[in-house]
Amino acid sequence: MEGAPGCSGLCSFISLLLFFQLPTWGAAETFRVSGPMDPIVAAVGRNTTLPCFLSPALNAENMELRWFRSTFSEAVFVYRNRRAEKEELMPQYRGRTSLGRDLLTQGVAAVHIHKVRVSDDGQYTCFFKKGDFHEEATLEVKVTGVGSAPQVRIVGPEEGGLLVVCRASGWFPKPQLQWRDLSGGKRLAFSETHVQAADGLFRVEASLVLRDSSVQNMTCSLRNPVLDQEKVKAIFIPEAFFPKASSWMVPSAVTLTVLGLLVAGAAYFLYKEHAAKQQAKKEEQDLQRAEDDDRQESEEYTGCIAELQKELEWRKEVYQTAWRKAQLYADWRKEQFHAWSVTLDLLSAHANLVLSQENTSITLRTGNDVLSEERCSVLGHQGITAGQCHWEVEVRDGDKGDWAMGVCREDAERKGWFRECSEMGFWAVGHFSEEFCACTTPLTVLTLREFPCRLGVFLDYDGGDVSFYNMMDGSHVFTFSQAPFSGILSPYFMINSGLVSLTICSMGDGPRGLSNKSLPLGGPLSPPREGLSSGSDGDGVLAGPESPLLSRAPQTVSP
Repeated sequence: MEGAPGCSGLCSFISLLLFFQLPTWGAAETFRVSGPMDPIVAAVGRNTTLPCFLSPALNAENMELRWFRSTFSEAVFVYRNRRAEKEELMPQYRGRTSLGRDLLTQGVAAVHIHKVRVSDDGQYTCFFKKGDFHEEATLEVKVTGVGSAPQVRIVGPEEGGLLVVCRASGWFPKPQLQWRDLSGGKRLAFSETHVQAADGLFRVEASLVLRDSSVQNMTCSLRNPVLDQEKVKAIFIPEAFFPKASSWMVPSAVTLTVLGLLVAGAAYFLYKEHAAKQQAKKEEQDLQRAEDDDRQESEEYTGCIAELQKELEWRKEVYQTAWRKAQLYADWRKEQFHAWSVTLDLLSAHANLVLSQENTSITLRTGNDVLSEERCSVLGHQGITAGQCHWEVEVRDGDKGDWAMGVCREDAERKGWFRECSEMGFWAVGHFSEEFCACTTPLTVLTLREFPCRLGVFLDYDGGDVSFYNMMDGSHVFTFSQAPFSGILSPYFMINSGLVSLTICSMGDGPRGLSNKSLPLGGPLSPPREGLSSGSDGDGVLAGPESPLLSRAPQTVSP
């Protein structure tokens, strides 16, 4: 217990000593960086140093050091891990910077820039980092260049005086030029130009016009504003160099004035003559241009007339074709279609049909006036393989039974019960179930103004067209249109019930009784199929009050 007070005092002293040492230890981990307060003046082509200082003066050998320009990435010099690194340096500083290591242990780091350039002028930042702590400071470099001494020479008379020129090169920044006379008075330059070369140095040229012959000594001085250094060049100008008036100047002036007037008059005359020639040339060019325009316009008109004529010819051909192919009246088509005299082929006739002695008329056998389960049909004796032809058939009591007429392929199936339609090789119209119909699939009901008692069949073999007309009034009944036909086509007649009789009308001097069904029809061919089409299944029928078809949608009935 006796040693307790002594131990307590010793412990308090150690605690107090540690308390006072804490700030010192903490301060050893932080520092400040500073650079020169004044700008560093660097001469072009010489070396310069950019120093930075640590406070307190810590050993910087193990720190990261960096000198850069306006941004961190524009590195001038980088020191890391106790060595210089060149990968991050800007291209213009590679091989031109180095680090002075002599005072690194004393907290002084200095970067040397070798062979200073004009582009080195400006602000720099030095950056020091140790661990996670870093500081930086800025410093400024002012690049200067004192170039050649001015060269002064007399050029010659100028505006009633004497022109003197002063030139110099290799200065940076832009030098201050000044003219002075012998008394030290300043004179304004007549003109002054500064040109900066590719290396950044300035070349200056200034001129002065002296009109006072008493001023025989002039100096041209160039001053560097950064270094406050000046280079001066003086020139002595004898009075004899100044232009003087003499006794011959007045008459010379008069002579020159007269000559000037004469020259002016001659120039005006030449100008007028030249203007007249130019005007004539312009008028000639305008006339030629107008002629060219007229020629071009004439050619365009000729081309338009040719196009219109061509279109007119085309329209005429289309119109004529449409006229010839018009479906409204049969007489128009009879002029182009060959009259074909048809006789019936007894060998192709159904047993229930009765043929007249001339083989031009058919009826059902007596007692077969009811609907048969078979189609009772017969073909024309002559086969058709080409050309355009037509024939007419008289229908008696056509509204009192089922019948059909038209054309069919010679090889079409006609045994038993069959359907007459274009798919099966039949193109026909007839009376079925008390309706006049076109034999399509399904049947197309045709509403006519009057029941046809005489039907005309117009076959355009090459055009793939079969049309039917009421020959009593010449009106169109129906048209089948398809691709051109192939094989042998024969006139087709069918009676299935009733007291109907179908009689082939006489067509004049057409061929009769031809037994060779493959013999082509030698009639005239139709014109090119252009313009209006004859229609398909009734399409193409011209509308109007003369049309035999009323405004009624097609109906379908069972055959």
